[in-house]
Amino acid sequence: MSEKQPYVTLEIENEVGYIEFFHPAHNSLPGDVLAKLAQTITDAGTNDAIKVVVLKSGGDRTFCAGASFEELININDAATGKVFFSGFANVINAMRKCPKFIIGRIQGKTVGGGVGLAAATDYCMASKFAAIKLSELNIGIGPFVVGPAIERKMGLSAMSQIAIDANTFYPAEWAKQKGLFSQVYESTEELDEAVKTTAEHLCTYNTEAMVEMKKVFWQGTDHWDALLAERAATSGKLVLSDFTKEKLKGFK
Repeated sequence: MSEKQPYVTLEIENEVGYIEFFHPAHNSLPGDVLAKLAQTITDAGTNDAIKVVVLKSGGDRTFCAGASFEELININDAATGKVFFSGFANVINAMRKCPKFIIGRIQGKTVGGGVGLAAATDYCMASKFAAIKLSELNIGIGPFVVGPAIERKMGLSAMSQIAIDANTFYPAEWAKQKGLFSQVYESTEELDEAVKTTAEHLCTYNTEAMVEMKKVFWQGTDHWDALLAERAATSGKLVLSDFTKEKLKGFK
């Protein structure tokens, strides 16, 4: 697989479906990659050859840099803005509705929407290099779409802290203490070994029991289709502000 072009792949090994996404700009996610990611997660959920899903990204430095700045810069109306931010909403909702456990494999830094993806997994494993940051306030918007997933996993206090302190990377160990990561490993090799072992072990459990457990884990989130659409509209409106337009110029 060429590491020059963006991609989303699904590979099945020992009943584990490994979904991998990649983008050359630090795994930032434009709309087309988000759409493919949401569809791939949905497909894995209905594929009888898969018992457990692993979500990972290509490269070894960054898990996900969040939204694509290139696309953000080009948003000129609220409707386009809502569609763009709905991309992350659709991925989170696909993860929420997927009847299978999703294990997150976070090998490096993760920012903004990437923290939301990590939070929407059912069991998230990371390397010590997986520092997290919610940088949205820096450009005049906020982590509106990913906020519910992060708050559900880490609590309102921790989510508020990283949302307000938008310049700071918080270490993986802090994210573990706050409930985002279940385990933190010293190296990517150790992380990969642990992810494989955990995923394959889960495949030996009763599938029906896991489906029912997943429902319990996500209880009280049935309104998220509407909630995240509302949040996407908020972000889509704010991205048009003079403040944000000015900030985004610095990223051109």
